[in-house]
Amino acid sequence: MRTALFLVSGFLLLAAVLIVARLFSENFSSATVWATAGFIALWFLVTAANMWVGVAKAGYSASEELPIFLLLFGVPAIAALVFKWKFL
Repeated sequence: MRTALFLVSGFLLLAAVLIVARLFSENFSSATVWATAGFIALWFLVTAANMWVGVAKAGYSASEELPIFLLLFGVPAIAALVFKWKFL
């Protein structure tokens, strides 16, 4: 359940970042590029912190947490890149 909530929050954050980028793109032509890169960097930090909590506090090993980290980071990050490439 926690994984699904993280994925949903990643997509909601992506939507918010892209809406703000779309608002700024009229004045700053590279706003969508910066927003996509900023989202990927921010989402990496969030998912890395989640992995750290899983390893340090919950007692999972890094090898158990790594596939979850890759899923949580990869799916929204790839969606951001595809969305930027196809639609923006």
